[in-house]
Amino acid sequence: MSEAHDVELVERFPGVADYRRLREATGLSPKSEAAAERGLASTTYGVSLLRNGEVVGMGRIVGDGGCFHFVVDIAVVPALQGQGLGKRIMDALDAWLRANAEPSAHVSLFADGDAKHLYARYGFAQSDKSVGMFYRV
Repeated sequence: MSEAHDVELVERFPGVADYRRLREATGLSPKSEAAAERGLASTTYGVSLLRNGEVVGMGRIVGDGGCFHFVVDIAVVPALQGQGLGKRIMDALDAWLRANAEPSAHVSLFADGDAKHLYARYGFAQSDKSVGMFYRV
């Protein structure tokens, strides 16, 4: 039996320390404590995966609450990857979006590597008209 069976999904986003730890552990870009405190306060909806009380996964939605929603911070600790936990996170985020987002809302995300295959299951597709762009201050 996989280790994923004893992982609980809760509808709350991790605190700053766990957020920063998970980003580092999963190879996502590091965020300063100040940036994390400020950014996490703007979470529209988020979930955490807990195993024996420890946060082992996360995912959240940010945006303006009406026109735009951005799926971010999908992460599962490396030891538990490949066991369907990313799907559990996306199931929760997708359910929230389907229940709460306006029909005209734009929902987007950036997919790293093969994660694009997971996101495609939820209807995400590479845009024919837009190119994802970003910059860091």
